[in-house]
Amino acid sequence: MSIERELSKRSGSKCELCGATENLKVYEVLPTKKGGVDESIMACSTCIDQMENAGHEDLNHWRCLNDSMWSEHIPVQVVSWRMLSRLPKNGWPQELLEQMYFDEDTLAWAQATGEGEDDENKIIHRDSNGVILEIGDSVVLIKDLKVKGSSMVAKQGTAVRNIRLDHENAEYIEGKVDGQTIVIITQYVKKI
Repeated sequence: MSIERELSKRSGSKCELCGATENLKVYEVLPTKKGGVDESIMACSTCIDQMENAGHEDLNHWRCLNDSMWSEHIPVQVVSWRMLSRLPKNGWPQELLEQMYFDEDTLAWAQATGEGEDDENKIIHRDSNGVILEIGDSVVLIKDLKVKGSSMVAKQGTAVRNIRLDHENAEYIEGKVDGQTIVIITQYVKKI
């Protein structure tokens, strides 16, 4: 069964965040380990657009999180936490956020995109041209890189898709090259 069919069945053919029934898509909750249903939600285009464009959230639209935050499905809970963390720090969003509880692994997944951190504390990853890198972006290597601890050389021009960010060092990202996950220094990549 396809991921879309499984999510449609799980969600009752509704957005798992706001309950909309039109313009539904599979939304992968980054960063993913295996992908699939356990790391995705069914979401409408309105929710996806606002999740992907920070600063353009319609506060009233997200009142739906009062219900979706209690979903039995962890990816829905993670996205609910991220959106509540992004909304104003006073009033109902903060009250709902304070009611949420996650185990250590789920909280780490929710925080992996940097939501909930103060802007001055956020680590910002930039490529060789100064463009901000986000989890899930695709980059291309701008020079040949020897991979430490192996004989592998990652060739210039190699595309690295679905990158992950190191949340302790702004100069490091992770990605798969030739099926092997490697750490790449941001000064040697360019966002695609």
